[in-house]
Amino acid sequence: IVEPVDVQQQMMTFARRAGDFAMQAILLMFLVYFLLSTGEMFKQKLVKLSGPRLSERKVTVQMIDEMTGKIGRFIFYQFWSGTIVGILTWLAFWSMGVRYAGLWGVAAGVLNCIPYFGPTVIMAVSAAAALLQFKSFTMLASVAGASVVITSLEGFLLTPIFLGAAARVNSVAVFVSVMFWGWMWGILGMLLAVPILMTVKTVSDHVESLSSISELLGEK
Repeated sequence: IVEPVDVQQQMMTFARRAGDFAMQAILLMFLVYFLLSTGEMFKQKLVKLSGPRLSERKVTVQMIDEMTGKIGRFIFYQFWSGTIVGILTWLAFWSMGVRYAGLWGVAAGVLNCIPYFGPTVIMAVSAAAALLQFKSFTMLASVAGASVVITSLEGFLLTPIFLGAAARVNSVAVFVSVMFWGWMWGILGMLLAVPILMTVKTVSDHVESLSSISELLGEK
């Protein structure tokens, strides 16, 4: 016996989750705005606290500039890579006749910002939707395969080219960081996991006592 599905309840649950995500995204945008608007003040304070010697202050300035440069390139790349992944997903799903291909494209572009977990969720859910729509395991494999190919090309081809040194943190560290900050702060933590990891890596690169952490997080 097939149990009836309470569509209204499911829609309410989805709406609550979407509202939570929207609130977290708004908080994240406010955080970025305040950091950008007061960034110079914090930079001056950190330089002053770094020590009285000129060499210490120069290292601090170099570290902050490198940190902001890496995070800035990462955010810029995430925006454009998400856009590309979303458009390619929309075109691929539309060509295969998948319903709501545009919505799948938007979801793929947004979730692409979450390393590993985002693309995996899109692959699994879109494959399940394809199975329900077409009642065919061939279409299930085709939709899942298209999703994997698109995200793989972005991850293995575009990321090293456009991010370069900013992306040189080993994959295990990224995975653990996403899991930990996702557990702490939910979706907001997953979005911030890589920038936080980049910050820790940059600081440990310039502080001799933290060289072991730099080695642990490094790509090689």
